[in-house]
Amino acid sequence: MNDICRRRISTIVHFLIGDEIWTLYHFVIFSFTFISYALVHASRKTLSTVKPSLIIEWTDNSSGEQPLFPDKHAAEGFLAFLDGAFLGAYALGLYAGGTLGDRYNPAKVLAFGMWTSSVTIFLFGILKWSPFHSPVYYAATWIACGLFQSVAWPTEVSIMGNWFGHNSRGAVMGLWSACASVGNIVGTLVSSHTVQLGYEYSFAANACSLFFGGFFIFYLLPLRTIHEFEAVVSVTDNVERPKAISFWQAWRLPGVIAYSLAYACLKLVNYSFFFWLPFYLHTHYGWKESVADELSAWYDIGGIIAAVVAGIASDHFSSRTPILIFMLIFSMGSLFAYANSPDNILMNSFLMALTGFFIGGPANLISSAVSADLGNAEQIRGSSEALSTVTGIIDGTGSVGAGIGQLLIPEIEAMFGWTAVFYGFIIMMFSTVLCLAPLLWKEMSNRLNPRYVHLHSEDSSGSLGSYSDNISDSAMNSSQLPIRVRHRNSPD
Repeated sequence: MNDICRRRISTIVHFLIGDEIWTLYHFVIFSFTFISYALVHASRKTLSTVKPSLIIEWTDNSSGEQPLFPDKHAAEGFLAFLDGAFLGAYALGLYAGGTLGDRYNPAKVLAFGMWTSSVTIFLFGILKWSPFHSPVYYAATWIACGLFQSVAWPTEVSIMGNWFGHNSRGAVMGLWSACASVGNIVGTLVSSHTVQLGYEYSFAANACSLFFGGFFIFYLLPLRTIHEFEAVVSVTDNVERPKAISFWQAWRLPGVIAYSLAYACLKLVNYSFFFWLPFYLHTHYGWKESVADELSAWYDIGGIIAAVVAGIASDHFSSRTPILIFMLIFSMGSLFAYANSPDNILMNSFLMALTGFFIGGPANLISSAVSADLGNAEQIRGSSEALSTVTGIIDGTGSVGAGIGQLLIPEIEAMFGWTAVFYGFIIMMFSTVLCLAPLLWKEMSNRLNPRYVHLHSEDSSGSLGSYSDNISDSAMNSSQLPIRVRHRNSPD
């Protein structure tokens, strides 16, 4: 019986990760990066969960003093501006700073982003304790937060992409990319329980968690590529650490433009749920703010499940594009169903999770596994120094689209209602499919062409690994390094 169980477990593990050998360091890397970005997203989620409280605070004139905004619509417009400005700064930071993780110690870059963004989040919330209220102050701190948080995701994907090979990248990155959704859930739960004390405590709680998490990253995150590179250099003088590619070279890699444009449309919808879902549930259905915050977590739960399922499935295809398009097509139907959801918590939660499955899942997969694949394209084979840059380009372009969407949503809702907003989401999902359709057609047309380069960095029929994989194998052959990952595509 024990032998049967072991064989079944071995079969499942082989299905998920292939022939890769993992060490304790891989689990440490996975856990630390997962938790750190979950903390980043938890802090980012704070503003969206306390919007009703902020609107009340900013329009209250019971004290006889002039309120910050004359009415609810003006306050909603300013919150939309904050969302758009945050994403604009975030996109700018991704474009400009996406290369930081390829050029400097990623642990230090990540810790710096966590520390500085936590300070801005704390400063945003504590203004409640001051008699001084200024839209300029709120805008400046939140824009700075977006700029500082922009270094986190490209750096995290770069670290993960260099530690885990392609054969398990969909499964691993699919599960790992759930860190954003887990962070959303954590941030929502923290805010829903602290907002009753005052919205400033929601900002303070998430900011403090993010700040202290930065110390764990700075002091405890191991860096595999640097250590292995040093070991290889001590054995052979023929191996040199590759230089990071330029920003414009990264744009010209196969699939980068198509996926960047597609992610701009997709992230507009995904982040609209991120920023506005609790507010929508509170205003449209009249549910309590704390109840709306907790219910919104079902969207992220659906995204978590989808990212894992789609990631595992895509590892067994020559390209991830067909699975993504399949899910995106179904997302349009789920959006239509959710737009017509009845005033019933159980049914609303189910449709919300279904919508999160078909929208949040592809968004997580594109921003993680697909970005890592593109950053290890054959054109730069032998250089792992493009992962952070490519991730910054895709996520940055997505943030531009998301930022534009946040500015339009309150205006569309005010003129036409929430139903029109959801129909707009359906149009954007259709646009996402259109952006990826030529790529899918090209992949299908050239499937039998042996010279065709798939989006995967290491084709299942090839023999070349990523830079870190080849370095690892070279080092093992020469000096028997204790830490490595061997891929079934790696040369022996």
